[in-house]
Amino acid sequence: MLSQLAAAGKVRKVFAHCLDTINGGGIFAIGDVVQPKVSTTPLVPGMPHYNVNLEAIDVGGVKLQLPTNIFGIEESKGTIIDSGTTLAYLPGVVYNAIMSKVFAQYGEMPLKNDQDFQCFRYSGSVDDGFPIITFHFEGGLPLNIHPHDYLFQNGELYCMGFQTGGLQTKDGKDMVLLGDLAFSNRLVLYDLENQVIGWTDYNCSSSIKIKDDKTGSIYTVNAHDISSGWRFQWHKPLFVLLVTALCSYTMF
Repeated sequence: MLSQLAAAGKVRKVFAHCLDTINGGGIFAIGDVVQPKVSTTPLVPGMPHYNVNLEAIDVGGVKLQLPTNIFGIEESKGTIIDSGTTLAYLPGVVYNAIMSKVFAQYGEMPLKNDQDFQCFRYSGSVDDGFPIITFHFEGGLPLNIHPHDYLFQNGELYCMGFQTGGLQTKDGKDMVLLGDLAFSNRLVLYDLENQVIGWTDYNCSSSIKIKDDKTGSIYTVNAHDISSGWRFQWHKPLFVLLVTALCSYTMF
């Protein structure tokens, strides 16, 4: 839809979203974001998805020692940013390395497999008890994923939101696929005109400022209440908001 609107001269191929898991709702906008400022990383050219170059992963500030070719960009590998995916999927060797570091201080903590999720009992604050996982992208752009992002409550248990790629698709077993788990409570900018994508931590219940590329005017896009905010309920409401926003553009 965005490409059709751009071809008709209605908009430029630049859009952004912000998914709020704290208060529910979020922001969707088409146009150049002027506030907040967003750092970006290049998109891999000639790819059918939003592919980026992932260079390294830290857990608790310690770089994981991984095979040098693990983040290659050939067809069956690479890293994809996908807001249509709820979780995050990793190659087996990356998943195992992250799990080992995340639970290192707990020794033989018993893990329970619950519908392919690795779950455990924990009574404290996960942000105090578990490390931040940082993905490093080309151009020096970091993505910090906090414990409250990658660990979700399931009844009396906490479960790991990362999974191995083979659980999603056999063809994707060696790929990194980062979904909403990694990008909640962040403004994510897709600048297809300049072939970059970027993000910044943000209060998705607030507003952003967009520049009208035709007039140069700056206008505000406020947050909208699109869901209860529970991460596994995002997709249908976000699609409705997207359609509503795009339809409003076609009326001008």
